Amino acid sequence: MRQKELRIALVCYGGVSLAVYMHGVTKELWKALTASQAFWSHDPAAPAAPPSSPHAVRGSVAVYKRLLEHIADKGALKLRVMADVVAGASAGGINSIFLAQAIHSGQSLDALTELWLECADIDNLLDPDARPWSSATKFWARPIVSFLLTRPDNAISASVSPETRSEVREKLSRLIRSRWFEPPFSGRGLSDTLASAFEAMARAPAGPPLLPERHPLDLFVTATDFKGHLESLHLHSPPLVLESEHRLTIDFHARTPAISGQPLSAIPELVLAARATSSFPGAFPPLQLAEIDALARRRKLEWSGREAFLARIMPEHTRRGDRDSVALIDGSVLVNAPFRDAMSVLRNRPAAREVDRRIVYIEPTPDAIGEDVRRDAHVPGFFSVIFGSLSSIPREQPIRDNLEAIERDSRETAMLREIIIALRPEIEETVERLFGHTFFLDHPTPARLTAWRAKAQKAAAEQAGFAYHSYAQVKLAGILDMIAQRVLEAAPQIEQSSSRAVVRHLLYHLAQTGLDHTKALRSIGSPELVDFLRRFDIAFRTRRLRFLARRVTQEREEDVDVSELDRDRARDAIYEALALYNRPGGMIAPDAGFAEVAQNVFEDPARVLEYLGNAAALAQTDAIVDAHLAEALEKMPRTLRRRMLLAYLGFPFYDTATLPMLRGEGLNEFDPIRVDRISPEDCTAIHRDHPGSPLRGTEFYTFGAFFSRAYRENDYLWGRLHGAERMIDLIASTLPDGAALAPEDLTRFRREAFLAVLDEERDRLRADPLLLSRIREQILRGA
Repeated sequence: MRQKELRIALVCYGGVSLAVYMHGVTKELWKALTASQAFWSHDPAAPAAPPSSPHAVRGSVAVYKRLLEHIADKGALKLRVMADVVAGASAGGINSIFLAQAIHSGQSLDALTELWLECADIDNLLDPDARPWSSATKFWARPIVSFLLTRPDNAISASVSPETRSEVREKLSRLIRSRWFEPPFSGRGLSDTLASAFEAMARAPAGPPLLPERHPLDLFVTATDFKGHLESLHLHSPPLVLESEHRLTIDFHARTPAISGQPLSAIPELVLAARATSSFPGAFPPLQLAEIDALARRRKLEWSGREAFLARIMPEHTRRGDRDSVALIDGSVLVNAPFRDAMSVLRNRPAAREVDRRIVYIEPTPDAIGEDVRRDAHVPGFFSVIFGSLSSIPREQPIRDNLEAIERDSRETAMLREIIIALRPEIEETVERLFGHTFFLDHPTPARLTAWRAKAQKAAAEQAGFAYHSYAQVKLAGILDMIAQRVLEAAPQIEQSSSRAVVRHLLYHLAQTGLDHTKALRSIGSPELVDFLRRFDIAFRTRRLRFLARRVTQEREEDVDVSELDRDRARDAIYEALALYNRPGGMIAPDAGFAEVAQNVFEDPARVLEYLGNAAALAQTDAIVDAHLAEALEKMPRTLRRRMLLAYLGFPFYDTATLPMLRGEGLNEFDPIRVDRISPEDCTAIHRDHPGSPLRGTEFYTFGAFFSRAYRENDYLWGRLHGAERMIDLIASTLPDGAALAPEDLTRFRREAFLAVLDEERDRLRADPLLLSRIREQILRGA
């Protein structure tokens, strides 16, 4: 059966109290991932999880699993749903962090549900020192407050539903009568609440991680460095200027563990990221490190990696020694939709089967400014212009630039794929002429594979002509830049703002030892160049293996004698070989002793190259890989073995033709990226006859859900329902042409998922007794 991975990179916007809605959506994504994990790892002999377990195949999890089984039973596809990149800002950052923790550890998201429903209330968020403890507090302010909250056309009457106006007025009165000219909400209280939620996740039963073992998981949350730090800009004139940088991304990168319950990172680090990204200006005080240090001491949280973590996320402040004075505020001030961070890690990810890559973003209020404002013919007033410029407009800027960049990359990807397909007949004919048609009947051995590979690489260089010079220049430049980056990472004390000075010095050293890039690269088979590439060109090796894997998986022919099991075994062998080359970041990774060598790069560059060449040990790894691949090729059906050898030995020809076009990035990923949105505007299966958003957190300038438990329950439930609708849509959209789900099947699975969500939440959501029955009636009426 054809296999495919639906890989989701999730982006969560900031949205103030609409974070409750986004949690409902992310929880449904978590349910879909849980169903996929159960579908792929199903063992009939294994005991089923008890019904009380959060990982039991019940509720909407069971619906998604039945959908995956239905697709497989039709013979269309065996699909795995994965989320391996998560990014968020502000309260969306909190949802991103907890989702990534759940994916990595296998823990339940129910603790975050309780956090949003129970704790995300104005009365709970108020700092104890700021609360008006009696009606007499600031008694002199009560007439002012009463006027503000009840005057004609006041904000509550204009933006809050009648049934909750009195509750909102009461809580807003307490908020206004809290301390003035200081943030009313407690930073320490939020940090404690977040830590309690992480601890509750750890205490609850955990299922297996929701990604394959060793698969990378990347998490990004944005924060704003209020004071900023200086960064260097290199210009023509003047040659160097300093610019204040306020954007700060707090990132986490991990490989999925084999066992459940392993945290993504230390709790103080996760709390720091969640607290920083959601420090809404004016509502919460800025985050400073002393708050997290005090939290770790108070709750006795282990944080052995503190120094390394802080040095990684705040390198400039670490070098200057002023980390204690750093003030971090809400990430959505500057980056409300962190697409760029999510896009930065999509290249070079391992793929054991065909991949359908999506960037999915959650936008609870697609038109937050509103059509009414645009139709208003009046000139904006004094305060509306000021506050709009400071908050609303920057936060609501469109993501067009990001989406256009994704579309541009996808077009280039499609074009390069067409180039490869067009080149294939000529390259395969060239390889057959080079080795002879009967060559493919030979039994590959490690020695033969090594000799064949060398012969193919020499022929590709000779036949490239003038193009080989630019190809060799690109390869050499990429390797030297990689080495320079390793030097700068290991020895920041040499104080180089870029890798250029190190690269120039290495080029000078190589020229002195016989590898002059202006002369030697013109010579096909230059012994100095060949030796250098054998020692350092790990990128070529990994590109070749990924190209081979893609040939098995995506650019496949329907050969009668090749089964899907044969392809699985071929993929496994290729990725086992690739793992032998893999280092963190896909590059040479020297050990800790490299720091002393790196700091002397300008005095002794030869020692740097010797150290890195020995650390890479590529010649030894090549021998192991050749033996591994030879064994795998020997076991393949003849047709598949022939295709693999044509791709493997033809790769130098493909690489020579495409690497300069790809600006040195290489033939790693040729999968176009598609973008999907989740918002109330896109989810009309239930309330198609009721135009407008069903969310209540949109009221009172998107703070509405912080004033009412009933509002939070409403938005959380609609988040789950909209998440269920879009998860089913996303899964259905991966089906190949000619195998689409019938409309009646799509409607049936949606309805089953909606009713399953209502059944799951029956005992939790009680603030509005009619909420569940009202929505159930809409679902059944629509059915």
